[in-house]
Amino acid sequence: MGHWFDHEIVETGRLPLFCFFAGVVIGFAFIRISVRLIRAQVSWWPGNVTPGGLHIHHVVFGVIFMLVGGVAALAIPRGHTAALSVVAALFGIGSALVLDEFALILHLDDVYWSEQGRTSVDAVFVAVAVSGMLLLGLRPIAIDEFLFARSEGGGWVNWVVALGGTLLNLALAAITLLKGKIWTGLVGLFVPVLLYVGAFRLARPGSPWARWRYLKDTSRARAKLAKAEWRERRIRRPLIRAKIWLQELVAGRFDP
Repeated sequence: MGHWFDHEIVETGRLPLFCFFAGVVIGFAFIRISVRLIRAQVSWWPGNVTPGGLHIHHVVFGVIFMLVGGVAALAIPRGHTAALSVVAALFGIGSALVLDEFALILHLDDVYWSEQGRTSVDAVFVAVAVSGMLLLGLRPIAIDEFLFARSEGGGWVNWVVALGGTLLNLALAAITLLKGKIWTGLVGLFVPVLLYVGAFRLARPGSPWARWRYLKDTSRARAKLAKAEWRERRIRRPLIRAKIWLQELVAGRFDP
């Protein structure tokens, strides 16, 4: 394990990214344990920060950590990996605190334990997934295409091919997202084959694509809508229930 870490993380220059990833995971785990203890009114836990009766949400501390970590990363020279890793971890912790209250920022209301509060958990899951894929060495489609063109000599033909491939993949990603397949579109930015799967399969019934294409008064459109609704009931909804179960296992039970 130590050899793998040295070879895949340290030697590739991804140690700061690893520390950011660890900071997000640890920060999210800590704050969720904290808020669940507060919600359960555990007597020995310090509880909320309320100077003068003002409840200071942890997003405030997250913003401070992100500012300190981000500015420090700009000030530290590139060669100082250890110092950059420390501030990357601080930035990751701050990011976790901010994303954990993403729903509050989005709705400008204290919806932390409501149904809308699940958006915060989704935001953290997205951050962990994206940083995890980057940590594994996967690159977004645009970067990957142009790095390939550069490695092949940088001739204009290679650049044109790279640009064409990038535009095609971005178009497929947009179609996938319009079809309501958020996670497929997100992961597909790093694993392009998923974009072809998402773009050419049926859209989810409530997605913009379904509203544009499946509500037409034609037998073909009605058949596609019926099939999409069947897939939603038989496949998608069980997956959503599993996701909600995982969210509540990690973050606590939300109010109905």
